Amino acid sequence: MDEHGAGGTLDDHGRGPDAATTASPDVRRRADVGVASARGVVGDADEWRRAALVSSLPTATPDTPLMAELHQDARRRIELRGRRFPRPASTRIITVANQKGGVGKTTTTVNLAAALAQSGLTVLVIDTDPQGNASTALGVDHRAGTPSVYEVLVESAPMQEAVQESPDVPGLFCVPATIDLSGAEIELVSMVARETRLRTALDHYLSWRAEQGQPRIDYVLVDCPPSLGLLTVNAFVVGREVLIPIQCEYYALEGLSQLLKTIDLIQAHLNPTLHVSTILLTMYDARTRLAQQVAAEVRTHFPDRTLRTSVPRSVRISEAPSYGQTVLTYDPGSSGALAYLEAARELAERAAVPRAEGAARAGSGVAGPSDQMSSGEEER
Repeated sequence: MDEHGAGGTLDDHGRGPDAATTASPDVRRRADVGVASARGVVGDADEWRRAALVSSLPTATPDTPLMAELHQDARRRIELRGRRFPRPASTRIITVANQKGGVGKTTTTVNLAAALAQSGLTVLVIDTDPQGNASTALGVDHRAGTPSVYEVLVESAPMQEAVQESPDVPGLFCVPATIDLSGAEIELVSMVARETRLRTALDHYLSWRAEQGQPRIDYVLVDCPPSLGLLTVNAFVVGREVLIPIQCEYYALEGLSQLLKTIDLIQAHLNPTLHVSTILLTMYDARTRLAQQVAAEVRTHFPDRTLRTSVPRSVRISEAPSYGQTVLTYDPGSSGALAYLEAARELAERAAVPRAEGAARAGSGVAGPSDQMSSGEEER
């Protein structure tokens, strides 16, 4: 869908030039109520314009599924474009994992990272998959011999020597994976502290950035290989949270139960602060009953951890890596890009949950994002 419709022509920030003057009195009243309830501030001009534009969109009904989809994309475009996401109180280190292959781990990692970076945050992606697909999507060099995660893990090289900035998204950095990483599993076996080498390297890198006066990293996203070896164990140990992308098919549910058992083992023996904070439904096709059933099952069992946003099947998402880009830069107006942008917004807003509320969650047995750091751990 282009950016023309009932709401008028949108500029680069998703705002109509004459929204404040052309909206009807009824639309203005609804917009004021919506903004007041959502933000508690009626006088916020930018929020008012967004609410006015959303209110002016035509109403979609179940009888018009295409209109409903176009309505949703238009709403997302208005609400998200140009918006700055809140910074977390401390660096959030999130491991994106699922033992089942083909569920969208790498796609989710790079697109969430790009969405967060485009919204004003500083993000680091650590690619621990020897295939290097995350490095490809971010457009960074990962040919053999390039400083990478392999040198960091096996040769104890400083992580800052391997970090590269994505050429397409300012504020988005990546530690690439090269083909050398395929032999790291064997080489790590005989090494001291083999499970914690990545965590030690990341802690030193974050401290180095602070000493150099560089901006704090707001999010670290770790992309895992689809297996349970020492690379994945290192990824679990370095993380404080786990984000699980789940494909909306039956086999994904089987893989989820196995993954949760693995996380429990890591938590018991290597990383007590690790917890599953976020579940994202991917490859969702609303036309199939199976996808709806899987989504309902996941939301029933994990209501507080499953994001409201689900990522649809999208050709644009699949095409983007072949151009060395994320879908956020390849086709920012596509439904897939807007879905990942909305998911990133949910992820960022969960970090803004007051610590008191996070403590209440912990008391009920459900870990929240604010519980990511142990009480004695330094907040960077």
